[in-house]
Amino acid sequence: MEKIIHRLDFGAEGLWFPLTVSLILALCMLIQPKRLISWVELYITFGVVGLAAWLSDVLVMRVLDWVDLGDAKITGIGEVLSYTLIPASLAILYLNLTPHENRWRNSIVFTLLSFLIQAGMEYVGYMKVVSPLILYISPIFYLIVFRFILPIHLRIIRKQH
Repeated sequence: MEKIIHRLDFGAEGLWFPLTVSLILALCMLIQPKRLISWVELYITFGVVGLAAWLSDVLVMRVLDWVDLGDAKITGIGEVLSYTLIPASLAILYLNLTPHENRWRNSIVFTLLSFLIQAGMEYVGYMKVVSPLILYISPIFYLIVFRFILPIHLRIIRKQH
């Protein structure tokens, strides 16, 4: 049992922050009335964004070693939730709250929210930035994802069903 608890990295500094943010965003995503996306679109988006987040985790944290979450040697519960629930929930909330005419405004709002979550993880000590390059690249990446990639993703889904 002790080995399982160690592998889940429950002792990580600042673990409360990603757990809290993950749960709040997931609850908001689930209970928010579905105005602009359907449950099918939510389901597909959750899977696609979740996969993309895990691939970026492998690239940014394992291959390039730009960031460490919790214990750098193990994948703990905070990292699992951070890469599963946070990006997917934010993507779904964005798609559900963003009509075509508000895309730029909401893209900027969600980019700021994403960057604040990232900064919060660093502030509480859960995230350790190994390469300062991530601080410049991530806001640009967030803006591209929210403004361009997610709307294209939604159009592709809608053409298929």
